Amino acid sequence: MRKPWTTALVALVAATLGGLTTGVMPASAAPDTPLRVMPLGDSITWGLGSSTGNGYRGPLWSELAADGHPLDFVGTVRNGSMSDPDNEGHSGYRIDQIAPLVDASLVRYRPNIVTLEIGTNDLNENYQLATASARLKSLIDQITNDVPDATVLVASLIVSTSSSEEPYRAAYNQAIPDIVSSEQAAGKHVGYVDMSTLTVGDLADALHPNDAGYQKMADAFHRGIQAADSAGWLRSPAPAPAPVRSGVSGKCLDVNGANTADGTSVQIWSCGNSANQLWSAYTDGTLRSMGKCLDAAGQGTVNGTKVQLWGCNGGPNQVWQPYNGGYRNPASGRCLDDPGYSATDGTQVQLWDCNAGPNQQWTALTAG
Repeated sequence: MRKPWTTALVALVAATLGGLTTGVMPASAAPDTPLRVMPLGDSITWGLGSSTGNGYRGPLWSELAADGHPLDFVGTVRNGSMSDPDNEGHSGYRIDQIAPLVDASLVRYRPNIVTLEIGTNDLNENYQLATASARLKSLIDQITNDVPDATVLVASLIVSTSSSEEPYRAAYNQAIPDIVSSEQAAGKHVGYVDMSTLTVGDLADALHPNDAGYQKMADAFHRGIQAADSAGWLRSPAPAPAPVRSGVSGKCLDVNGANTADGTSVQIWSCGNSANQLWSAYTDGTLRSMGKCLDAAGQGTVNGTKVQLWGCNGGPNQVWQPYNGGYRNPASGRCLDDPGYSATDGTQVQLWDCNAGPNQQWTALTAG
C-alpha cells in the first residue's frame, strides 16, 4: 500500500530519513550553500498567468535568497521581470516534448536543484494517458542520469477547471509519490512536492495560477528545498562545463556538427565556446558533452582507435583519467590523441601510446 504523503516537508524528510542506516541526522548544507536552480516544465514554469511573468520563480528566488543562499536560476529561456529570469519552461509542451531538450541543458548548466512541474498538457490533450506516469518516471531517470548529484523536486499537478484535464489529474498525481519512493530506494535525491494547497480561486484561467497561486507553488517548492537541506542532500553545484583546450594552439575538443547521435566523431576544431565544445568531468571518470560520453569506439584499445560520442553506459572505454596534462583511458593504457599534431579542423581524435606531446595535452577539468 502506498504510504500517505501530505506536505513536501513531511514527505521528503520522512522518506529520506527512513532510508538512513546510521541513525544519525546528516549534517545539513551550510545556509550559504550556492544553489543553481533549473525550473523545468511547461507554461506554468514559464509563468503564464502571473502579472509579472515570473510565475513561482520570482517568489521562490526571494525566499531562497532570504535563507542566505547565493542563487543562480538557469535554463535556455528567459521570462519575467525578475533579475534572474532564466528557466527551462516551454509553453504547451508535454513530457515527451520536454525530454529531448533536457540533456543538453542539464549538462551545460549542471544545476544542483531541479524543480519539475510537468504533465498538464499530456492530460489536457488526452495524450497517451495510460503511459503518462511512465513517461514521467523516464524523464526523472533522464534528469538524475544527467545530473546525478542534483536534488530533483517533483511537483503534483495543480488544480484546474479544464474539463479535458481535471478528470485525469487525481490518478496522475496519485502515481507521483510511488515514483519518488522508487527513485529514493535507488539512492537518488528525488523528492515529492505537494501542490494541493492551490484551489480554483488561485487560478488565472482554466490551467494557470494567478499571483496568489504562484506564491503557494513557491512556498511548496521552498519547503521541499529546505527539507532536502535538512536531509543532507544539498551540495555545492558541480563545475560548469568548459572547453577542453588542446596543446595544439587555438584548438578545442569538439563534437562534430553538435550532433548527439551515437557514433558522432569527436574532433579538434577552432575554439568557439559553443555547446558542442563544452565538456564536464564526472566523478565516475566520464567526460560528457551534449548529454553523452566521450567513448573509445567499439571498446577498442589499440593505437588508432577512433574516439566518438556515445550514450553513457558505464563501460571501461568511457573512463578517462587525468594523466601527464592530458587524459588516459585506463582500460587501454593509451591517451587521448590528436593524430599527427594536426591543426586541421575536423581531425578525429584517437587513442595512442601516451607520450606527453602537445597533441595529447588537454586542459584538465575538475570532476563534479
